[in-house]
Amino acid sequence: MGDAPVAVAAEVADLSNAVGAVVPARTASNLVIGSWNLRAFGDLTAKWAAEGKDSPKRDWHAVALIAAVLGRFDVVAVQEVKRDTTALRFLLEQLGVDWKCIVSDVSEGDPGNDERLTFLYDSTRVQPSGLIGEIVLPGTVGQPATQFARSPYAASFTRSGVEFILTTVHIMWGNASADRLPEITAFAQWMRAWADRKGDWNTNLLVLGDFNIDRLGNPLYEAFVSTGLWPPAELSGIPRTIFDNDKTKHFYDQIAWFMDVEAAQPKSLLTGLTYNGHAGSFDYIPHVFPGLTKVDVSWRISDHYPLWVEFATT
Repeated sequence: MGDAPVAVAAEVADLSNAVGAVVPARTASNLVIGSWNLRAFGDLTAKWAAEGKDSPKRDWHAVALIAAVLGRFDVVAVQEVKRDTTALRFLLEQLGVDWKCIVSDVSEGDPGNDERLTFLYDSTRVQPSGLIGEIVLPGTVGQPATQFARSPYAASFTRSGVEFILTTVHIMWGNASADRLPEITAFAQWMRAWADRKGDWNTNLLVLGDFNIDRLGNPLYEAFVSTGLWPPAELSGIPRTIFDNDKTKHFYDQIAWFMDVEAAQPKSLLTGLTYNGHAGSFDYIPHVFPGLTKVDVSWRISDHYPLWVEFATT
């Protein structure tokens, strides 16, 4: 493979500095969680610059840029990792030996879109604590339940002695927004039931991923928050995709956790993690592939922005 060309190395350094000016620095007392839908993250053109008829257009250059962003998080959920893990394996090489991954199996069938759900984490900052699993909806004998098109995927981690469980999802798009409502509703209800079960392995449940929610306040959003899931206000006014002009149009990607909304003063149900009001996205477009259109960039990096949230660990 060889070292990155000078121009690529400079672009990667610029991007790393830019994301470092937005995402909080990782300290001894914080936890930075990310979520990013990486468009069709599967195969890879094995050279630094994809040319002409090369397919895919995602190359070593593009993945090095992706790594410059992801390397600022402690743990990140990635959606749209495909059956082919070539790009994922190269991404891990770019992140370095301390970075590990937990990856689901492929969701079979056309609605599954050959996708995996993935967690990437810096093992010097967080460690898996044992729980890994897919969410399966209950059925009855002889009547299996209709399952999610892409099974939500959960994994538990620890940071500074505090355990937390991340559940990531990529809700089916469908032909209309109403097609997404059953999955979002079922997911929110399942997570609530999990949170309420006594004696279960359910400490500090967080959800994150691409929920394909159209707009704040619409039926999809209301279904998402109906069981007490709380996305921080700091995420409500930012665009989700690189093509968004109206910042209120899309709320596809979310990071959320449960709040006690029945209390006189709504309070977080997290323990040992304190949300400090720091959350956002990162606009990488001004820093990558000068001269290419947004469509071109979307196939090299993504059509979504990464989301992040910071907690203090106590």
